[in-house]
Amino acid sequence: MRILLHSIHYAPQVTSTGKYSGEMGGWLAMRGHEVRVVTAPPYYPAWEVGEGYSGWAYQRERLAEADVWRCPLWVPGNPSGIKRLLHLASFAASSLPVTAWQAVWRPDVVVLVVPYLICAPSAWLTARLCGAKTWLHLQDLELDLAVGLGMLGGGVARHALYGMEKLLIGGAERVSTITEAMRRRLIEKGIPEERMRLFPNWADIDLVRPMPPNPGVRRLFGAEAGNVLVMYAGNMGEKQGLDLVLETADRLKRRTEIKFAMVGAGPVRPRLEQTAKRRKLHNVRFFPVQSLERLPQMLAAGDVHLVVQRQDTADLVMPSKLTNILAAGRPSVATAAPSTALYEVLNGHGCGIMTAPGSAEELTRAIITLADNAWMRERLGRKARKYAEAYLGKEEILSKFEEELRGLVGKDA
Repeated sequence: MRILLHSIHYAPQVTSTGKYSGEMGGWLAMRGHEVRVVTAPPYYPAWEVGEGYSGWAYQRERLAEADVWRCPLWVPGNPSGIKRLLHLASFAASSLPVTAWQAVWRPDVVVLVVPYLICAPSAWLTARLCGAKTWLHLQDLELDLAVGLGMLGGGVARHALYGMEKLLIGGAERVSTITEAMRRRLIEKGIPEERMRLFPNWADIDLVRPMPPNPGVRRLFGAEAGNVLVMYAGNMGEKQGLDLVLETADRLKRRTEIKFAMVGAGPVRPRLEQTAKRRKLHNVRFFPVQSLERLPQMLAAGDVHLVVQRQDTADLVMPSKLTNILAAGRPSVATAAPSTALYEVLNGHGCGIMTAPGSAEELTRAIITLADNAWMRERLGRKARKYAEAYLGKEEILSKFEEELRGLVGKDA
């Protein structure tokens, strides 16, 4: 097949949507398909264009047998409000001619990976120009997230945006999401069920495996022998609600053996660091995003992993960090309400302890429970790995996606 992949995030980004888009494109190319990618230079989650790339010029490269076009975009230092909209608009505008030009290549299918529907018109235009099928894959329900976070007002404007969202999503021959809860939400919005597919995020269960923690790596993250290392590794944005972690660390100041490692980047990290300094949280340290090569040892170093999200966004996202935590066989403490995808996975399969979103008291109690019970951490970790092996295998998930693509475009293996 000829597959055109359109995504603002792509490899070499190692977190969130960029990780999965990059692995998808590389896997399909290695399977013998012709893959072209229209994307931006890597900039997420640090919101800074990666070394060797330009935010102001078009670039082209070949990654894992896929041809990749990088389109310029404006990357604001503080991505909030109007700045974020201008950031997205800059990529939508710069990528439009590159995406449309791919119609000359005549792809069989255009796959648009969303968190941002602002790029949908260029994908639809390209598909119409060459008669290709369209597949829309939603990693987030961005409009619902914006409403949940209080970023949009009410009234006519919100109604118009929801109407536009339905129009853009409904134009695809196939629409997929990463959780059953998100799939149900889209059906409620009027997307025909027969067009919907479940396409979950995966883990490289061969690369990320249970392993004994390395004492040297633990020391790098601030934990000595006898300490319990509580780790949050992932994006630091508004939807995570990470002030809750600092409040919990404050409550645990007297438990000097419990250390917190905050690993990652994002727009709220500077504020979190300032808060930790002001409150004299000497049990909390911050670390940069780790490379893919260091991921297995980093995960093994944590005794307890935190999966934190705000209550008003909890049923709209499935934290991408979770798949690797499960694959590493590590126990989790998560903030999620019943009926959410996160709750169903961790509670339903006995992989972690669930706490109410926003409750520092419950989060503190759960961390103490695991800090005081090594046997419980081990039991939860074993179940986490068992779940990963049963449901998160990269080969199985991508093979099913490939089969669905073939069925959509009408090409046999």
